[in-house]
Amino acid sequence: MKPLKQDLSIYSKFDFEKQPVGVKFLPNRPEGIEQLDKTLSFCEMAKEAQERGTPFYFAKENESCFGKALLGMEDLPSFAQAGQIGVRLEIFGEARANSDLYQHLYLLPRGIVNYVAFSTLDKLEFEPDLLIILANANQAEIVLRAMSYSTGELRESKSTGVLGCAWVYNYPYRSGKVNFTVTGLAFGMKSKEVYEAGQILISIPYNWIPTITQNLKEMKWVLPSYTEGREKFLLRERKNIDELAREMENP
Repeated sequence: MKPLKQDLSIYSKFDFEKQPVGVKFLPNRPEGIEQLDKTLSFCEMAKEAQERGTPFYFAKENESCFGKALLGMEDLPSFAQAGQIGVRLEIFGEARANSDLYQHLYLLPRGIVNYVAFSTLDKLEFEPDLLIILANANQAEIVLRAMSYSTGELRESKSTGVLGCAWVYNYPYRSGKVNFTVTGLAFGMKSKEVYEAGQILISIPYNWIPTITQNLKEMKWVLPSYTEGREKFLLRERKNIDELAREMENP
């Protein structure tokens, strides 16, 4: 794995309740890092990294749900693609509704990912493919504003009611787009009590990490408009609008 060269220390200023997690997708077994010594679902791995506190990687035999199929370590079971499990678990009314969502998933080709490494940010020594952040709404607003601060990039949230791990990991990794979702909305993560409901889970792919990191260093995190109260904000907003309108009329 390529050693970490980016300075990601700015994220420690957030004082997140749980450490951000770096993720690396690997074709070959990594050296200098321990393999997970138990089985978990893919959606539980980031939480395991946060609770464990030391880096680890998992292989096919460590994953107990459909994550290994999403990663291309094995084929998706035909009963899953047929939508039968969603009906059996009473998530969907008919199999076709469950089956339909598979056309939207960013499935990885077979064999390109055989191992996935995880590390909390304070122990991160490799360049991550994804940076996973669990935040409250105020913290998430700052991170997402940092994405658009220098780019104007649109904020998007994509997910499905099941296979939430596909949107936390596969989608941002393959699309190169930042994704976020609210904990408690995905069936598996909710059923397995991965995170308390109502938090914002943000996935930042490798191509966005430098931009967001640099913008966090440059921009003002807490804007005056957020702290002055409604009435003062409305007065200042009106003043700015009037001044700008006059300037445009008399360039």
